[in-house]
Amino acid sequence: MSQLVFLHGPGAGACADAYHHQRQHFPDSVAPTLPGHLEGERCPDVARYTDWVRGWLWAQDLKSDLVLVGYTLGASIALQYALDYPDEVKGIVIMTVSAGPKTRPPGTYELRLRAEEDPKVFEEEWMAFQRNAMKFVDPDLRERLLERHRQIGPMSQYHDLKTIDAFDVRDRIATLKPKLLLLRGVDDPGKPPEYEKDIHEAVPGSRYIKLDGAGHFPPTEDPDRVNALIEEFLSEL
Repeated sequence: MSQLVFLHGPGAGACADAYHHQRQHFPDSVAPTLPGHLEGERCPDVARYTDWVRGWLWAQDLKSDLVLVGYTLGASIALQYALDYPDEVKGIVIMTVSAGPKTRPPGTYELRLRAEEDPKVFEEEWMAFQRNAMKFVDPDLRERLLERHRQIGPMSQYHDLKTIDAFDVRDRIATLKPKLLLLRGVDDPGKPPEYEKDIHEAVPGSRYIKLDGAGHFPPTEDPDRVNALIEEFLSEL
């Protein structure tokens, strides 16, 4: 029987709360909050986050038949895990992810640094950015996730973006063995390049689905549709 594991990123609250709808729909799933997000020390790179997740899962005797679902940093961790430990992973569902360094808009990193130093920038620019990024999330959940951003702060996001942008498995991506489903929210406010298409074209047998009305965090923004796609994916493993 497959074991669902949901892996979050630096947005949508920057913790496992982003998977509220998935945890309700898939009650036997797990969703760790990564170290350095609310508590603990952050990891220096995707490989170390992957080792942490693997240790967290093994501590619960979850060692096989894993189906890893993630966006942004969580998607990078899922890719790394599937490439490094293919015998433990049955499939991965990833979105808002690149196999190599991403291209960021000018001022991306500087905004987080300024928000850390200036309360006005924190509220009027950084928190406003988070709110806009989550405009497709239902209002009650969005407010809970915004409060998590207040608790975790902009420097966690700064380091996460740096970590994502140092991730590069382009030389290995074609060797991916577990089944792969790629999702893309076509209405992402940041309008990132179509990195998911590049991965799809590099991995034989992968599936790529675009979702209208979803943006940066499809599981949080359109849970019914994404949960149905996950169920279909599980039925095919």
